[in-house]
Amino acid sequence: MEQIESRFAELSGQMSDPEVIGDQRRYAEVGRGYRQLEPANLLATEWRRATDDAAGARELLAEDGDDPELREMLHSTEERLGQLEEEIRLAMVEPDPNDDKDVIVEIRPGTGGEEAGLFAGDLYRMLTRYAERRRFRQEPLEVSDGHFTFAVKGQGAYSIFKFEGGTHRVQRVPETESQGRIHTSTATVAVLPEADDVDVKIDAGDLQIDVYRSSGPGGQSVNTTDSAVRITHKPTGLVVSMQDEKSQLQNRDKAMRVLRARLLERELAAQQAEQAAARLAQVGSGQRAEKIRTYNFPQDRVTDHRVGLTKGNLPGVLAGELDEFTAALESEEKRRVLEATAA
Repeated sequence: MEQIESRFAELSGQMSDPEVIGDQRRYAEVGRGYRQLEPANLLATEWRRATDDAAGARELLAEDGDDPELREMLHSTEERLGQLEEEIRLAMVEPDPNDDKDVIVEIRPGTGGEEAGLFAGDLYRMLTRYAERRRFRQEPLEVSDGHFTFAVKGQGAYSIFKFEGGTHRVQRVPETESQGRIHTSTATVAVLPEADDVDVKIDAGDLQIDVYRSSGPGGQSVNTTDSAVRITHKPTGLVVSMQDEKSQLQNRDKAMRVLRARLLERELAAQQAEQAAARLAQVGSGQRAEKIRTYNFPQDRVTDHRVGLTKGNLPGVLAGELDEFTAALESEEKRRVLEATAA
């Protein structure tokens, strides 16, 4: 507790230090540390208050041990102290270094044919609405043929959306099903921390850039000029294509953003494979074949298989009401980090 309070007081002082304020990079670092430690400091303050309350109750009970109301108050305070100690331990888990990053989300139809494509569209609307609910900015990058790529921007975007990465499964009766049979379809979601130039170095000589005429709906000139761009990263074989914008330059810029994010994901996946024990907190991360969540329309329920959480109100979930799932997954992530550290 003393370490938390001392460090938080130090950061609070630095936040108002003119020398720190004048250094933009240092001020950002101090602000990030302040925000990360603030929840633990609030819990520490409550813990001290509850400790004082419990000590006072014990003193009074020593004088009058027959007061049932006082004894009940001591019991509930001691229970809360136990909860606070666990909450503080979880709050002090070191965050993922990518948690503050913006993200690029890619949604692709899986098994299930046309129904899988429709479900991919449902997930796209769910996640963009969730971004709106969390007050993040979003930017469509590619929307075509059931494939959706978009960016989510804002403080801590990756810390929220990383839990959506994996295979999502839907069970429902398609509109085209005359027998009323329930079909099971899937769609995959990849959540990539958006990489800066300093995160991923790309040698221009490693790129093959092809331009071609866009296809499909678009602006006035989208189908009449070579504005579409395909970038191939020769060392890895990764290919990114963009054609939604009228400008070749805009499509190239978007393609490079997605390419950098995919390269960073590959690098992170390699690190996770080497340090699996230390990265157990990445619930479902990098395991896209894993079915992380099932959306059951006939029973109006959604189940997240990673934490065993089931909720009703499926329409609400598809409208972006994902906070309860995110909170449960965040707690599970922190507990696994603590277990791995203790091991």
